[in-house]
Formats: sequence, C-alpha cells, structure tokens
Amino acid sequence: MNAKAAKTAKRNILYTTKRELLRARTARKNILCALCVLCVLPWTACGANLFRQYEYEEDMFLSLDGSATITVSASIPALNALRGTSFDPSPNARTDRDAIRRYFSSAVTRVIWVRPSRRNNRRFVHVRLEVSDVRRLHEAPPFAWSTYEFKRDGELYVYKQNVGASAGGSPGTVNWNGSELVAVRLHLPSKVVYQNTPDKRRGNIFVWEQPLTERLKGTPIEIEVRMETQSILYRTLWLFGATFLAVAVAFVLVIGWVLKRGGTPPRVPRGPG
Repeated sequence: MNAKAAKTAKRNILYTTKRELLRARTARKNILCALCVLCVLPWTACGANLFRQYEYEEDMFLSLDGSATITVSASIPALNALRGTSFDPSPNARTDRDAIRRYFSSAVTRVIWVRPSRRNNRRFVHVRLEVSDVRRLHEAPPFAWSTYEFKRDGELYVYKQNVGASAGGSPGTVNWNGSELVAVRLHLPSKVVYQNTPDKRRGNIFVWEQPLTERLKGTPIEIEVRMETQSILYRTLWLFGATFLAVAVAFVLVIGWVLKRGGTPPRVPRGPG
C-alpha cells in the first residue's frame, strides 16, 4: 500500500512539474510577443519612417542667438546631382573624407566630423558642422541653394528658409526607383507658435519633405517658423529650481513643526489632593 501511495505521489509530482513548466513556457512566449509589439509600435506611430528612403537630409539645431549645428546626410549620387559636386559615385569606391571635409568647410562653417556609410548599394556621407550666424549660411557653397532669414519680430523670433533650384549635376549610374525623399528638419529651442508644415515630431522637431524627383526639378521648399524668445531648456530649469525650492521650504517647515512638538514635555496628570 505504501509503495502504491509513493508511486501515486511521484506521478502527481511529475504531472505538477510538467504543468508548471508548460505554464512558464507559455508565459515566456506571451512576454516575448508583448515585447515585439512594444518594439513595433513606435515605428508605426512615426509613420513607418524606418522604411523611408532619404537620399538627402539637412538637420539644423538652431539656437536663439542665431548660431546653429547642422548635420547633412546624403548619398554621393544625390550630392553630385543636387549640389554639383563631382565625387566618384561608384558603390565600390573609397570615400575620400578629406575631400568631403574640404567641400563643406568655408569662411562661415566649421566641420566637426565626416562619417561614411552604405545603403542600397550606394555610398552615403554624414557631415556635422557649425555656423556662428545662420543668416550667412548661404555663403557656404553646399548651402548656397537656400536663402536664410532669422530675426526678432516683437515677442517672437522668425526663421525663414527658401530652398531653391538644385545644381543640376550628374548623379552617375544610380539605382534610384522614384521613392527616394529629401528632408529638411529644424530642431528648435523654444515653443513654436506657427509653422508652415503639419509634420511636427517629438522633441520640438519640424520636418519639410519632398520627393527627390521634385528636388531635382528645382521645386522650391518654403520654410517658416515663429517661436517664443525664451528657450524651453531655460524655462524647464527655472521650473525645476522653483519646485526644488518649494520642496526644500516645505521640508524645513515640517522638520521645524516636528521638533517643536517633540520638544514640548508631556503633561503629568495630578493625583488627588
């Protein structure tokens, strides 16, 4: 009888163990599926930007004093066609970083770094540079196709940029399929009250996009934003400091109140007589 009971208990233990393992495996699969969904959601929420083929991009990080940091990302064929350069467009050629640096360097711009990459059998270059006065950026050959305006108008700063005709250069033999895009993005330091684009991204980023085919034709891109004169960072730091000060004052008052109550001797009840 004892042997039969032990055998039954062992069978129950094995059954319970298998059931728990199955539950753990199912829970692990559910967690992995949930993580996959969470990873995909940001991409779909951003309009599937992951699959957009940008052939030329300008990202400008503008400061309220008129200076800016700019990042240009472009394929070599697009750079040749749009800006009239004559870099070797062959996908197997070596990217001459020094030549790229010389092209983007000027009396009004300072190149910080140059980095190459490859995508879709095309070579790309990524250039970061600085300009002390964005109103003079058109003096640099890579940005001469645009006019720039930055001024204060009452209680607002106004930034305008008009991207004009391309250089009409030769891209060489390139495997473009017509889905390629050109983008200009503004990363702005203060609250924007007006912009002539509906494409606003998180982080106070505003985007103007155009098909590469239209940019090659010279179809203009008109950019205008109006923003407040106080930077978001300054306002955030001020609010953080005020909050910290309020919490500190409240903490001191509470500590003082506790110490005051703790310092009062308890009343001793008097006995009869």
